[in-house]
Amino acid sequence: MPNPPFAMLATTAGVLARPDADERLLTAFERERLERFRRPADRDDYLAAHLLVRYCAAAHLGVEPAAVAFGQRCPGCGSTAHGRPYLTDRPGTHLSLSHTNGVIAAAAGPVPVGVDVEHLDARTTDPATLRHVLTPAESALVRRHPDPTRAFLRLWVRKEALIKLGRTTLDALGALDLSHLPLDPPVQHRDGDLHYLELTTPGAVFAAAATLPVRLLEQ
Repeated sequence: MPNPPFAMLATTAGVLARPDADERLLTAFERERLERFRRPADRDDYLAAHLLVRYCAAAHLGVEPAAVAFGQRCPGCGSTAHGRPYLTDRPGTHLSLSHTNGVIAAAAGPVPVGVDVEHLDARTTDPATLRHVLTPAESALVRRHPDPTRAFLRLWVRKEALIKLGRTTLDALGALDLSHLPLDPPVQHRDGDLHYLELTTPGAVFAAAATLPVRLLEQ
């Protein structure tokens, strides 16, 4: 039985405070990307997320983070300077990462896994935005929810996780209906062949999806 998918949810500050948080773990193209960020906060989020995904992969494989051969490949243009993360020497291990405003998430597993996290700040729930990313049934749920911002973000992170899982695309979000799922779910729940791990913290909304149960690791 392979190790289950592992996910980590953390703050940028928490990851960068680790004694092993060394940007020398990054590849040359990742370090080049770091140097192009103008805002230090954006640079820190990128660095922390790319370290955290290595910690996830290392925990999944039982190796040191320095042994993780990280790469990226764009499924659209084929570039290896951006795109979906993967391990160059272990095609059977799947990765996902996300970062936003000081909050980061990552996952690794033996099956495709998608993870997303969004900062729980003021977000628009105007009708035009809802029509673009939600179905009419989902929009109605958001409008009726006591906290429409949190409800919208719950649906958004689920759909982003499914994009990273390869189950949908950004252009198809408005047609993907998840209104049958609870907006205030238990941490672990299932929908068909997909297992969800979902959390709402004081500052963020998080979702991970895979075809195996996802285990949350303390970082």
